[in-house]
Amino acid sequence: MSKPTLAGKTILISGASRGIGLAIGLRAAQDGANIVVVAKTAEPHPKLPGTVYTACEEIEKAGGKAVASVTDIRDEAAVEAAVQAGVDAFGGIDILVNNASAISLTGTEATTMKKYDLMNDVNVRGTFLCSQKCLPHLKKADNPHILNLSPPLSLESKWFAPHVAYTMAKFGMSFCVLGMAEEFRADGIAVNALWPRTAIATSAVKNLLGGDAAVRGSRKPEIMGDAAHAMLIRNSKEYTANFVIDDDVLKECGVTDFEQYAMDPTATLLPDYFI
Repeated sequence: MSKPTLAGKTILISGASRGIGLAIGLRAAQDGANIVVVAKTAEPHPKLPGTVYTACEEIEKAGGKAVASVTDIRDEAAVEAAVQAGVDAFGGIDILVNNASAISLTGTEATTMKKYDLMNDVNVRGTFLCSQKCLPHLKKADNPHILNLSPPLSLESKWFAPHVAYTMAKFGMSFCVLGMAEEFRADGIAVNALWPRTAIATSAVKNLLGGDAAVRGSRKPEIMGDAAHAMLIRNSKEYTANFVIDDDVLKECGVTDFEQYAMDPTATLLPDYFI
């Protein structure tokens, strides 16, 4: 029996121009998947690598097909256009990855309402909006999945106290998993969450969380690409409502060498906030 792959699947990924979103797209591209690259970055940013166009080039070099959609996922019409771009290019949407996220690790007094609104508009509203607009196409798909990049739900105050606004915004994405998994169960649409055990070497980690030292204690984004792939090839009717940690799902697949994902194998790994 052949091993399941993502060959020919069309995957819409928000925040796919760099980091974890791009890593998920590149891993799927190795199978021959079609990627709808959704992100705001059309022009190179001085502090952030990658645009929707460079991401598409990388995906196509990796063996996939790609269409670029410059999209602010806070904009309903723009999200509708991004979904339609994927449908026009590839005939439908099989998988949605809600990866786009805004972060501000600030306490209540230090969190401006502009930052508060950004986190809730991108993380919660954006996830809900992308899911809603993809839903008619997912209902027609064979083995449809929604995957949110959000943490396991917990009501322990220690996860909220340091950055209430950010935690609420990320847990809002996780609440979407909790509710939508049950709502869409009869449609055979899997809805799951994936979260890293450690810091991941992204621009956010470098720019916001401690520079090069934080990057050395991080794992490569490829671990999230591999973990997402392992989840998205599963039977959507049987595998839903799961809150998964990246290395746990890979261990289930028989992966034993996690040093391959370390940015610096000699450095102590930094645990993620919600682990």
